[in-house]
Amino acid sequence: MIWDILYVVIGLIVGLIAGFLIAKHVFKKQLKENPPISEEMIKTLMRGMGRQPSQKQVNQLMKQMQKYQ
Repeated sequence: MIWDILYVVIGLIVGLIAGFLIAKHVFKKQLKENPPISEEMIKTLMRGMGRQPSQKQVNQLMKQMQKYQ
């Protein structure tokens, strides 16, 4: 009886850890494949604010975005 409960508890703990690690891996893979913001989005945003962005400005913004991800 006690062994059955112990097996269930151990199974739940192992399942939670495995599920967390798998979800973390999938989430990182999705972020790498589909970044939340791209260079085109930055250019469009800056044009919308009335500025003509240079490539240097776009690169600086992309570096800042990647630093905080």
